[in-house]
Amino acid sequence: MKNKINVRLVGIAIIAVLGTVIGITIIYYNLFQRQIKTDLSVSAKLLKDTHYFESVGIDIGEISLSTGIDDLRVTWVAEDGTVLYDNDTSAELMQNHNDRPEIQDAFNYGVGEAVRKSDTMNKNTFYYALLLDNGTVLRVATDAQSLWAVFMSSAPIIALIILFIISVCVVISHMLTRQLIRPIEVMVSNLENADYESPYRELEPLSEMLRTQHTDILAAAKARQDFTANVSHELKTPLTAISGYAELLESGMVGEDKKNHFYQEIKTNADRLIALINDIIKLSELDRVDHGLTFEEIDLYEVACECVRELAVNAKLKDVSIVSQGEKCIIHGNKDLIKELIENLVQNAIRYNNPGGKVMVAVNTIDDSACLIVKDNGIGIPAADQQRVFERFYRVDKGRSKATGGTGLGLAIVKHIVEIHDAKIELDSAPGVGTAISVMF
Repeated sequence: MKNKINVRLVGIAIIAVLGTVIGITIIYYNLFQRQIKTDLSVSAKLLKDTHYFESVGIDIGEISLSTGIDDLRVTWVAEDGTVLYDNDTSAELMQNHNDRPEIQDAFNYGVGEAVRKSDTMNKNTFYYALLLDNGTVLRVATDAQSLWAVFMSSAPIIALIILFIISVCVVISHMLTRQLIRPIEVMVSNLENADYESPYRELEPLSEMLRTQHTDILAAAKARQDFTANVSHELKTPLTAISGYAELLESGMVGEDKKNHFYQEIKTNADRLIALINDIIKLSELDRVDHGLTFEEIDLYEVACECVRELAVNAKLKDVSIVSQGEKCIIHGNKDLIKELIENLVQNAIRYNNPGGKVMVAVNTIDDSACLIVKDNGIGIPAADQQRVFERFYRVDKGRSKATGGTGLGLAIVKHIVEIHDAKIELDSAPGVGTAISVMF
């Protein structure tokens, strides 16, 4: 950033210097041209006032104007355009000047001016012609550098000025960038300080955004670290149990009457391990920014009824009755994820219920929004735990959760699916009364 500011300041300085030099050169060259024309007109009028070229019986061979006016060319032209005299070239060698624009203007209007450019000499020749009283024309001329020549002649000075300006700009730009960047660096170093005020009012939104992002990144890093630790712990428990039972069976220390029990324990822990791994994989997929999911119009009530039918056997095994009610509600979503959301909520309602309990799955339209409600009359959730039940691996009753095969990730998956569908989830629960979870699409 500092280098970019320095380069741009130097670039601006070079453009400013070149623009100023070119502009001033053009302005002064125009003034220079005017001064030359004025000097030529004065010289021509002075020569006219001497009546030198109007004397009767003047001997052209004796005319001499070379002394003191080497830079001024004087040409005397007769009425028919014939050159009578020229102080630079012999008049006999010169062509008829009747076709010269300044001569024609002098014969017609009394005064004529012209500028002719010489690309080879890189010069301009200025002409001024004046009609004399005897009908002849007196023309004076002088050479001057062209605009390009004037500019090129000043190029070394311009180059020195540019080098000087660049040197000054480099020093100033380093000072400016240091002054500009320093408060930003201080601001960045104080991102964790909520009381720190930005040195520039314009940076306050950026400061707040950076502070929020910094906080979110730290929170995400901590959540990922906690998740890794929890995953390690959750995977270690069933693996340790499987390893222990397998070692006992391998050593032959288990009687025939207990082998089936050990085999059952190994299978139970293996099933728990598979369920845990599947939930972790699902969470990882949902954590991706680009899910690559296909959304379509689906009937929420139809999907809910399908889930109830599939989980009816599981509910019967737990001595829990399950029913569905509601009406057709069309939502825009991913059918597989919606089905997984309902299954997770219903499985929790069955898992944390009491023998003889009830689970009700309802789909209705509330305030123009499709609403899914999964309600049970089970053990309920204490108020202190209700804010954390959607966290990964958080269990209200850790012993019961593991005993019933819970992974502690079901509601975390539900929360992700709700966020992907821009929906809203609410929980209403009381210990010994039951739990109702509502999802509004």
